[in-house]
Amino acid sequence: MQTDREKAEQLYKNYINASLALDNLGNIDKTVDAFQIKLNSEIKKPANEQRFPLYKALVDNTNYYIIPLRGSGLWDAIWGYIALKSDINTIQGAVFDHKAETAGLGAEITQQWFMNRFKDEKVFNSSGELVGINVSKTNNDPKDLDKSDHEVDAISGATITGDGVTEMIVERLTHYLPYFNKERNSIAALN
Repeated sequence: MQTDREKAEQLYKNYINASLALDNLGNIDKTVDAFQIKLNSEIKKPANEQRFPLYKALVDNTNYYIIPLRGSGLWDAIWGYIALKSDINTIQGAVFDHKAETAGLGAEITQQWFMNRFKDEKVFNSSGELVGINVSKTNNDPKDLDKSDHEVDAISGATITGDGVTEMIVERLTHYLPYFNKERNSIAALN
């Protein structure tokens, strides 16, 4: 879903049905407003002191989990969001930005063609282990049609930025595992 700054607040109100601040055990901390968490400061704390923002969205009767990301590129910070479908595995969408990556190289992470590569990739392997998505120079699927390989094609000349995206996704998602496991268990109990 594309938007501009002026419409973002209304879209947030229309689609976000829960904003949660999680502790490192996957518990909801009701004393913290998820929207006020500043990841650039939060990630400097020990993991047991961090709070992890999570947004739940409902779009066309489908639930999504939106996780803010923050990491390091070649020159400075990179960040973004990843939205997982209700299976808490399949990527619905990803968006990335950066502070100072090289134009035409690492800065290409902001391009729609790059972000589209992540759609329908899986972040867990068939054994249920978090593997994330590898931004790979050796991906033998340059059109990213194989959605079971946990890889997207890298940007030529942007290896370190691509590695940063790979690491950022796994590092951030790791902190959400306790909550996701609880969610999966409660969904399984309903079925």
